[in-house]
Amino acid sequence: MNAKLMESIANAVLYEGYMLYPYRPSAVKNRQRWNFGIVYPRSYSETQNGIDAWFLQTECLIRGSESALIDIKGRFLQAVSRQMAKLTAPIAGFTADSKLDFEIVGSIEIGNKTLQSWQEAVEREVRIPQVPLAELLARPVRQMFSFPGDRDLEPVRDEEGSVAALIVRTREAISGCAEIRAAKCQGGLFKLTVLLSNLTSVENPNLLHREEVLLKSFLSAHAILGVTGGEFVSMIDPPAGLQEFASECKNVGTWPVLVGEDNARDAMLSSPIILYDYPQIAPESPGDLFDGTEIDEILALRILTLSDEEKREIRQTDDRAREVLERTENMPMEHFLKLHGVLRGMKPAGDRAEDIGDGDKR
Repeated sequence: MNAKLMESIANAVLYEGYMLYPYRPSAVKNRQRWNFGIVYPRSYSETQNGIDAWFLQTECLIRGSESALIDIKGRFLQAVSRQMAKLTAPIAGFTADSKLDFEIVGSIEIGNKTLQSWQEAVEREVRIPQVPLAELLARPVRQMFSFPGDRDLEPVRDEEGSVAALIVRTREAISGCAEIRAAKCQGGLFKLTVLLSNLTSVENPNLLHREEVLLKSFLSAHAILGVTGGEFVSMIDPPAGLQEFASECKNVGTWPVLVGEDNARDAMLSSPIILYDYPQIAPESPGDLFDGTEIDEILALRILTLSDEEKREIRQTDDRAREVLERTENMPMEHFLKLHGVLRGMKPAGDRAEDIGDGDKR
């Protein structure tokens, strides 16, 4: 299993849609984030008559014996509310235990900086250690998980060095369940089912706005499946004789594809976005741009056309957005030229389209 390659693809999926060009909260398209792989709290989903899913379900096929070992890793982002707070009066010192009088505001100017409220995210991971396929055939394996809520205060100092404002970051308590089960299809062929459910408690779910619900949701949720002593079957192009079994697999909010080196069959990524088997990061790509189906050259050129005021807002909004801007502004011309496109190989018509690269990430 090529862990480094798998991690690069999984991280690209994790941050798909984290922020979209032009990478600033004042842009209309960025007022609704987290468009991929959202797993809402169950109670909220039920008030919406199931339109907004409260679980992800992956079903795929494995060939091997009952002694094969299965391991599962669920990953998602948890939104963090970042609010600006204005102090009644600047203070010289600050500690986590300081008793402060402040007011939450949409934005605040400190010196030459304008700080705005927005959302950030932290990574979450849930693992189910290796379990024999035989055990899964006998009974499902479930693992409950939870992450506690918290609030952090970050001081913002003015030009005199006094604390004039605070950045207030709030994380809601969230909880859920990861489950694996298996069923025998025929000799040496098994169907594996993986569920990732959001069981976070929500009061008055029918009264919550979308932004409030997202703070209790799993974002960009996906799963990485591994097998030792067996092999996964491609769900996009199943071998002859297995198409019917593959068609009976039901995936909810996910798209399972083989990952790793070409022809490797020991790992599968259950992605919230549609990918081919064996997706790769284009070697010409200089770094993440967090934009759906991104094409690095076009986005890089667009970033450079932003006004000085827009760039200033980006720098003061989000660490990842600032890194995108600084990386693009400092990119050497030879790197820009590499983004223009590359022909990776010529194959007869009808072969897989992804063998021709264009500098895109997928």
